[in-house]
Order: sequence, then structure tokens, then C-alpha cells
Amino acid sequence: MILTMTDIVKRYRALTALDHLTLNIKKGEILGLLGPNGAGKTTAIRVLTGLTGADAGKVELFGKELRGKSNSAEIRRRIGLVPQDLALYETLSARDNLEYFGKLYGVHGAELKKRVDEALEILGLTDVAKKSPKKFSGGMKRRLNIGCAVIHKPELLILDEPTVGIDPQSRNHILDFVGEINKQGTTVLYTSHYMEEVERVCSRVCIMDAGRVIADGSVEEIAKSAIFEESITLEVKEPAPSLPESIKKIQGVVRCDVENRAVTITSTAGSGNLPRIIEVASPYVILGVSAHRATLEDAFLALTGKKLRDGGETA
Repeated sequence: MILTMTDIVKRYRALTALDHLTLNIKKGEILGLLGPNGAGKTTAIRVLTGLTGADAGKVELFGKELRGKSNSAEIRRRIGLVPQDLALYETLSARDNLEYFGKLYGVHGAELKKRVDEALEILGLTDVAKKSPKKFSGGMKRRLNIGCAVIHKPELLILDEPTVGIDPQSRNHILDFVGEINKQGTTVLYTSHYMEEVERVCSRVCIMDAGRVIADGSVEEIAKSAIFEESITLEVKEPAPSLPESIKKIQGVVRCDVENRAVTITSTAGSGNLPRIIEVASPYVILGVSAHRATLEDAFLALTGKKLRDGGETA
């Protein structure tokens, strides 16, 4: 294990941000950490990087227990952190930013120059190396922010919402970069509200809510395990008004909606209604049948609810 967090508790007065959180990351994984606003994701990141102390529980990184300030600096040198809020010096050029963060991590001389050139190339910033980030687009700033976090080649890279507010091209570039750096041996912890990103890059997913992990597994495993409604759509030639009324009588059917030729049937999870629906619709000419495939977003909403969470993170 690269990281093991066991029974972590973190309170802010009456608020419990982390409630006996247990989380682990294996070497070589890309772990997607998901959760609604206020679930405790950012607090968990602050605790595992030593930026915030836990009230109870144990954190182990690279086989060593994190003990406050006594060894946090040593451990943090092996971690790259890309915070949601940009951590750049806008008065310095892109190259100067990379060099500055490289020196902070102990990289110097020819090796530093080599790594800076490589970072600028892979992040598509070579042509603007001498320009200040204050002149960059949002996507360019995000890419430079990631470059500053990986210039020392960390063993664990933590990306906290790395694609917020950027263009599709930059988002695609960042996702490709995450996959590439993982192939080179870097373990990745990736948080995002974009489910399609997590489905694309993550080998494993943990869903947090109320300060603890409530689901853990591959995207497919979590999607299959969550309880949510099933949806089937029939394309029927000239459906009569009596068809939806007949379908609604099938056990487990929650509703049946008709729009032109499309008859969409929603049933309770696990009802397995497709054969019975086809039987009821058999007097009609069925032009097509499609079933809604469970997605990570389905599972996320089923596990955490659909109620709006407008509050920010708990820390």
C-alpha cells in the first residue's frame, strides 16, 4: 500500500468532517475519490498530506506512519499535490515557476533543466515558457499547475478537481497526461465532480459521504451494486393510449411515458421486467428496444441522494 488511513476522525467544533474514515491506495492505482459537497474529500487530502492533523486514527504513507511535523516534510517530498485553487506565481514565467517548485523539492542543475523542458513539452507549454501565467487561459494555468506538482517525479500524485472551468482540449490533455504519468509508475489520487473523467482514467473508485467511505470498487462493481431504478425504452409504431396503461399494471413498473414512438418504462431495481414488457407490447410493431446501462453517476446519486448540496467542503 502507498497510503493507508485507518479510523481517521477530524472535528471542527460541533462538525465532524471525517467520521472514522478508512481509505487505502495501492501502488500503481489511479483512485477516484468522489463525494458531494461537504463529504470530507478536501479534509481527507489535508490530513493525508500532513497539512491538517487528525483528532484520532492513523495515517501511513510509503510504509511510514505520519506523525505530525516530525516526519511530514520528509513524506511530503514524495508527494505531488495539485490543489483546486491554483498555486502559481503569476509574476514569474512558466519556466521560472517550474524551476522554483523543482528547487523546493531539491532538484537542481542539469537535471532540473531537463525536467522543466520535459514538463513544458508534455503539457503543451513550450511556446509560452517565457510568458507569465497571468496571460494564460484557464486551461494553460491548470496544466502549468500540474507541471509544478510533478516536477520532482512524486511517487503519489494528488489531483483535487484539476479540470474545473477549463476548455475540452485542455481537459483531454490533462486526462491523457494522468494516464501517461501513471504508466511511468506514479500512483494517482484523483478527485472530480465529472463522472465521465473518473470512468475514463480511474482503475478504482471510492465514494465518500458524511466523512466516511460508503462505496469502494471498480466503476462496474459500484454501478452494479447501487440500488436504482431501471429504464427501458421501446420504439413502437403507432402506440395506442392503452399501451402505457397496460404496461403500468406490470409489477414493479413505476411509470410509463410516451413521446411520439418512444415508450419509456421505469421499474424498480432488479425487477427484470423486459420479457413481461415485450409480451404486453407484442400486439404492436416494435421497431427497437434499448435498456439504460447503469453508470457511475447513477450509482453516485443512488448512494448520496439527489438533494442539492450547496455548502462547500468541510475544511
